Amino acid sequence: GIGIDGVAPNTADAQPVRILALRAVPDGDERDKDVANAIRYAVDNGARIINMSFGKGFSPQKSAVDEAVRYAAERGVLLVHASGNDGNNLEPGAGHNNFPTAFYGDATGTDHAATWLEIGASAPGVQALAASFSNYGQTRVDLFAPGASVTSLAPGGGIQTADGTSFASPVTAGVAALVMAYFPDLTAVQVRQILMDSATRYADAEVGQPGDGATVRFGTLSVSGGVVNAAEAVRLAMERSGR
Repeated sequence: GIGIDGVAPNTADAQPVRILALRAVPDGDERDKDVANAIRYAVDNGARIINMSFGKGFSPQKSAVDEAVRYAAERGVLLVHASGNDGNNLEPGAGHNNFPTAFYGDATGTDHAATWLEIGASAPGVQALAASFSNYGQTRVDLFAPGASVTSLAPGGGIQTADGTSFASPVTAGVAALVMAYFPDLTAVQVRQILMDSATRYADAEVGQPGDGATVRFGTLSVSGGVVNAAEAVRLAMERSGR
């Protein structure tokens, strides 16, 4: 009766879901070296999903992070990353970045990790569906997940209600963990696609664009035009796994 329930609770009929907590971010901005080392450490110690609720506008040693991302992707690890809270357009040419990214090199090309999900924050209500603070991008953000007025654990103990893509990203990672717990034979690529295909679609809904509030279609803010849906993800996993 204290605290909150996780998205992927442990049950007797599924593989246990466990958390390996790694601190890659000091009191200031994270260093690329620390991000790369944390990804590699997680992979080498059995992580199947890596949640990354951090980001920054510059990446001086991006090649080191790219190599770590390739290392994870080649070993079938799903990487889930928060898109950031600046209300910015992350499309190439828009002038904004939120590192690390799925895209290798200067992040303007098409070569990217096949096991990466970039997550924006959704808010309650269709008109405010995209949280006003969330970064977005029609080809650079994959889908949205609840990230406004989320009640969760607080640093130092207790609970809090707060906003941020740092909530949306672990919500999505939790849904992925739920699917993997019950369907352990699914690969990271398959689970990623299941989350994309099972998202609740709002592509044609007119919403306020994060940042400037201009009226746009929700489908212009991400690849999927949808919000993560745990129940539909499990249903689709059952269908695709033949269960």
